[in-house]
Amino acid sequence: MTSQAFGKSLRLLNASDFQAVFDDPPFRASHKHFLILARPNKLSYSRIGLVIAKKNIRLAVKRNLVKRLIRESFRTRQQNLGGIDAIVLARRGMDQLEKTEIRTQLDKQWQRIAKKALSKPKAEL
Repeated sequence: MTSQAFGKSLRLLNASDFQAVFDDPPFRASHKHFLILARPNKLSYSRIGLVIAKKNIRLAVKRNLVKRLIRESFRTRQQNLGGIDAIVLARRGMDQLEKTEIRTQLDKQWQRIAKKALSKPKAEL
């Protein structure tokens, strides 16, 4: 059984990691309330970064809830994603959605990213 822990190694921690994904993400999955940008990494596991702006989600309680939901969604899907670096950007109105709706939409978008990432050979990127 593989571990589904969410340690520090599974997060994008510094600006250069984020910038590499922002510069030219070959995989995108867009939704009205969030955007996922991703690119292959040279690791055997996936990493995630979050951009949850106060401008888009005003209350800290709501921002923290959204972050927890995104991390949990990623943690449960990380085995299916292969070696990618992904950034999730929250858009205005995400805090208005129900938890179940956020989970459902995130799962759909992770499936899209996984399908794109696994269908494109690394040599093309």
